[in-house]
Amino acid sequence: MTRLAIVIVSFDARDDLARTLASLRDAPPRVPHSIVVVDNGSTDGAPTLVRTQFPEVRVIDAAANLGFGRANNLGIRKTTSDYVLLLNPDTVVPEGAIDTLVERLDADPTIAAIGPRLVDAHGRAELSFGAMYSPWTEARRKVALALDGRGVGAVRRWIDRATRTPSEPDWLTAACLLVRRSAGEAAGWFDERYFMYAEDVDLCAALRAAGGRIVFAPDVEVVHVRGRSGLSRPGPTREAWRASHLAFYRKHLPRWAGVLEWYLRVTR
Repeated sequence: MTRLAIVIVSFDARDDLARTLASLRDAPPRVPHSIVVVDNGSTDGAPTLVRTQFPEVRVIDAAANLGFGRANNLGIRKTTSDYVLLLNPDTVVPEGAIDTLVERLDADPTIAAIGPRLVDAHGRAELSFGAMYSPWTEARRKVALALDGRGVGAVRRWIDRATRTPSEPDWLTAACLLVRRSAGEAAGWFDERYFMYAEDVDLCAALRAAGGRIVFAPDVEVVHVRGRSGLSRPGPTREAWRASHLAFYRKHLPRWAGVLEWYLRVTR
């Protein structure tokens, strides 16, 4: 069995995907691995590019946009490995990053999933983890990200400090998330009710419910350009966020689902 399967879901992200695959080819993980790209019905020629420029990568044509979780499940189930690395097509992985994460899982069987510190092209850290969703945790996060976006120095420094500290948050983003396959199987992998967004929070909740630990490793860094394909389609992306959020609350916080539904309706 291959020790590591790297699963990348792509939708109209050809140039970003090429850069991600080039980083994996130029500095490949030492651990025996395979790479699978699940293409969600792209119209930009991405599958052809991968097949011609990266023949070692397996391409699975989904033929339509299945959504993030469902497409990842498809890729995961087409592979066999001890570990699965969920990786966005807008990332750049430096040499040694994946191997370090694999070594951490090898060393501690209680860890179900581990993720690195994500930084943008300028080295600014992303707040890529957090507490379980609730109205209060989401409000705090929304305020922090809004202030950070406005360049408030105190908030930027707080995010920088928080992302340099090892921790065990409730969830990590699936933009770059290494999962123990046995733990993922026990958790049922992604809940396909989420088309896009919140599915990684839900997966981490299932991993924790099954007894696994979620670990943030700030000494490992991966570059994340952040949502390029989503930015090209702001309307559908916003609607996907709303639908997934409501699905999450109906599943985990049903008493608040009606309030959230009202809030989403009046803020549409």
